[in-house]
Amino acid sequence: MTRPTLTQATGPAHTRILGIGGVRGENLVTNDDIAGPIDSSDEWIRQRTGIVTRARAGEGTDVLDLAEGAARKALEHAGLTGADIDAVILSTVTYFHQTPAGAAIIADRIGATPAAAFDISAACAGYCYGIGQADALVRAGTARHVLVIGAEKMSDFIDPTDRSISFLLGDGAGAVVVGPSDTPGIGPTVWGSDGGQAQAIRQTHSWKETQTGAGWPTLRQEGQSVFKWAVWQMAPVAQKALDAAGITADQVEAFIPHQANMRIVDQMIKQLKLPESVVVARDIVDTGNTSAASIPLATERLLREGQVSSGALALQIGFGAGLVYAAQVVVLP
Repeated sequence: MTRPTLTQATGPAHTRILGIGGVRGENLVTNDDIAGPIDSSDEWIRQRTGIVTRARAGEGTDVLDLAEGAARKALEHAGLTGADIDAVILSTVTYFHQTPAGAAIIADRIGATPAAAFDISAACAGYCYGIGQADALVRAGTARHVLVIGAEKMSDFIDPTDRSISFLLGDGAGAVVVGPSDTPGIGPTVWGSDGGQAQAIRQTHSWKETQTGAGWPTLRQEGQSVFKWAVWQMAPVAQKALDAAGITADQVEAFIPHQANMRIVDQMIKQLKLPESVVVARDIVDTGNTSAASIPLATERLLREGQVSSGALALQIGFGAGLVYAAQVVVLP
C-alpha cells in the first residue's frame, strides 16, 4: 500500500514583535510600608535590591484583569483587534485555577475566539518562553499573529513577615503581539532548566495541603543560592543568545533582564562586558519584581519614556523558579 504524503504547514521566514502594552498594580507600596514586619528598613531594602516602591493591585483586581488590560494595549499598539489573533499564550504562576486555562478566558474577553489558547508555567522566564513559542508558531505557519502575555498578581502569595522574597514582589502584566516580518526580528531562543535546584525558589506547600490545616501557600527563596546562580550562570546564557543571533555586545542598544534584583542586573552587565552606551532596564526600582510580567513591563517603559526607540536591538533574559531560563535578542516594536 502506498500511503499519501502529508502536507505540512509553512509560514513566513521571519517574525517580530508588532506591538506592546503594560499594566501595573495601581498602588505603590514603599519600603517603609513593609519594613516593620520583616524587621528591616528602607536603607537595607534599597542596598540589597535597589527597590524603592513596588506596584501592587487592589483586592478587586485579579491576574486576568491585569492580563486583559495589557493585551488590549498591545493590540492597540499593533493596530490589530482580537479577531486578528490566532493564538493566545498566557505566562503566569499566580492564576488560581488549574483549569480552564486563563488564556482561553482572555481570548474570549478580547474577541479572539476561536484562537488557540494555553497557559505556560515558567515563572520569571515565562515571557521569554512565550516569545520563543510565538516565534516558532508563526514561522511554522500554525498562526499568523500570536498574543503573548506575562501577568502576575504576586501580592496574592506574599507572607508579610518573609525576608527571603515577599518584600521584592509587585503586580502587573505586559503583553506583545508577535507576527510575520520581512526581516528577522526575533533571534533564536536559548533556554533550559535545572530541576535539581527546584527548592531554591518555591511555593511553601501544595494547595492540597491547605485542606489539612497548612494555611495559604506563599513563596520562599534561598537568596544567596539564587543570587550566585543568576550572576554566574545566566550571563553565559545571555552571551549564547547574542552569539545565536549573530550579534555582539557593542551592537545591542538595550539590555532587558528579568527585574529580580538590581545587584543581579549590575553583576550581569559586568559579566557580559556591556558598553556604557547600552540602555539597561531598571523598572524594578519603582515596580518591584513582577515575575513573568517584568520583562515586557520594563520594555514598555523604555519605549514609552523614549529611552530606546522602535527598531532597537534588545537582549532579554528571564530566569527563575524551576530553575528555568530563556533569552533572545529582539527588535523592539
